[in-house]
Amino acid sequence: MPATLSFPVDTPGGPRTARIVHERRGTGRPLVLLHGVGHHWQAWEPVMDILALDRDVIAIDLPGFGASDPLPAGIPYDLGGVIPVLGALFDALGVERPDVAGNSLGGLIALELGRVGLVRSVTALSPARFWSDAERRYAFGVLSAMRTGARTLPEPVVAWLARSAAGRAALTGAIYARPTRRSPAAVVAETRALREAVGFEATLAAGGAGLFTDDMPDVPVTIAWGTRDRLLPRRQGVRAKHVIPGARLVRLPGCGHVPMNDDPALVARVILDGSR
Repeated sequence: MPATLSFPVDTPGGPRTARIVHERRGTGRPLVLLHGVGHHWQAWEPVMDILALDRDVIAIDLPGFGASDPLPAGIPYDLGGVIPVLGALFDALGVERPDVAGNSLGGLIALELGRVGLVRSVTALSPARFWSDAERRYAFGVLSAMRTGARTLPEPVVAWLARSAAGRAALTGAIYARPTRRSPAAVVAETRALREAVGFEATLAAGGAGLFTDDMPDVPVTIAWGTRDRLLPRRQGVRAKHVIPGARLVRLPGCGHVPMNDDPALVARVILDGSR
């Protein structure tokens, strides 16, 4: 069952309390999992039990997403705002320099956590900010259209659509290569999470601020990209390799933008190999 953790964070207006929901399973060296924009920790459900055979796995709802509270007032939804909150979360969880894996927005955050030395290894699945300007506009347009659909469609209609393979493809085909593998309940839940994501617009606005341009020579980095990623094309992985020459670049055959659903065994293996 997910747990809720409250902990203090510094803000321009003084100390405030952040509240983060997380799911924790397994034993071993800590491994933190970070989802993408508009998603929730359940995006990692297909791989969690595999990872938990070897690791203390902690999947979190990022601030302003899933069941977590928004960021406290005065903290922006950019890397400079989110990273210190996650550092305080690690302290509250009792983990020091965990391994981290992230997808999309979570992949970008994972790379930044590595850059500032808060984690011991990074696995980034289709991380953001290795795009051209045209690719960024396209991705933001798709995400915004998904958000509009999630906010417009009544939940009974979403539930009806999710019962069929065609309906699940219509709702989630932009992020999954194999959307029919998602259960109807999972599709309904993630559509609700997208609809209710209070940090969505602010995160997209912050996400347009430049590219990720820093190498991380002291932190092992794995960058993995699905060959059927329709949101952030896999050529962005080549750019990421140029920016971080020491990174291991891995192809995920047949996987889309959120690959944990498309090939759980492969994604789990890539994460475990990268964190070893």
